[in-house]
Amino acid sequence: MAPAASVKAQSSYGQSQLDAGQTCWRETHDLRRAMIHFDAAMQWALEHGASELWDRAFCNRCALEIEAGEAGESLSELREIVLRSRDPETGFLAAYHMATAYDLTGDSKRARFYANIARDRVERLHRTDYRIGSLNQMGNLLLAASQFEEACSEYEQAYRLLSQEPSVELAMVLDNIGYCRLMQGRHQEAMLLLHRSLRMLLKLKLERPQAFTRLALCYAHLDLGRFRSALLHGMRALEIATTYDDPDSAKYALFLLGEVHNQLGNEELAYEHFCRLQQRFYPGAPNVPNVLMALDVRSLINLKA
Repeated sequence: MAPAASVKAQSSYGQSQLDAGQTCWRETHDLRRAMIHFDAAMQWALEHGASELWDRAFCNRCALEIEAGEAGESLSELREIVLRSRDPETGFLAAYHMATAYDLTGDSKRARFYANIARDRVERLHRTDYRIGSLNQMGNLLLAASQFEEACSEYEQAYRLLSQEPSVELAMVLDNIGYCRLMQGRHQEAMLLLHRSLRMLLKLKLERPQAFTRLALCYAHLDLGRFRSALLHGMRALEIATTYDDPDSAKYALFLLGEVHNQLGNEELAYEHFCRLQQRFYPGAPNVPNVLMALDVRSLINLKA
């Protein structure tokens, strides 16, 4: 989850609107109401010449737009805030959200550029939550680029800063470290970390994030030749992805389930899963099922890309 700005309370309508927007965003996840509050804070800041408050409210508003996939027109203003803001917290938030936006559009070069700026700004702040957010962001970018050693280092630093009380944040860091270990061929460590992550999510009764961990467990069991266990985790991941309309998890689940069935000699079921994959995600490439039947799918995918 993206960091949200936290400004010391001031006796102003603008500040109260900013605080209210953050509450709606973080505590109730009411994005529409949060947007209304951030807009009100920006309007008040314009009327009263409070430029730093306007920048902070704009950063928060952009985070909502990025979450909704609608941040394109805001990036130029965010870039200006990165350049002009003298406040390290505002500068960090602007750079962090720029990196997130570029990552979502697949522009990894710009995403890494702004993630590095965010890292530089966060060093001047005494905010553990921002530090954790920055480490996770860089770890995600490195992981997507298959730089597993470097990514693991970022996640391990985030892990050391996190409270060890069960939380979705801790579960996801364990999942990411576990996946890095898996890609490094350190299967025993990977399995311990991934199962710890899954147990935590089950304890917290959080279903949607389980898709990520179950996909990694499916991959791990497939790698170890434990095909029945791989099937169980892959099928559950596909169920969760379907329930929550998560196309990325659904895509990787179909890849892995097809490969598991192929390894088991269930050629019809393997081909069926690869056909579903092709029809939904690669409609212009009708030969995908035949190609995948002849290859080891594990060599083609990075679950975290």
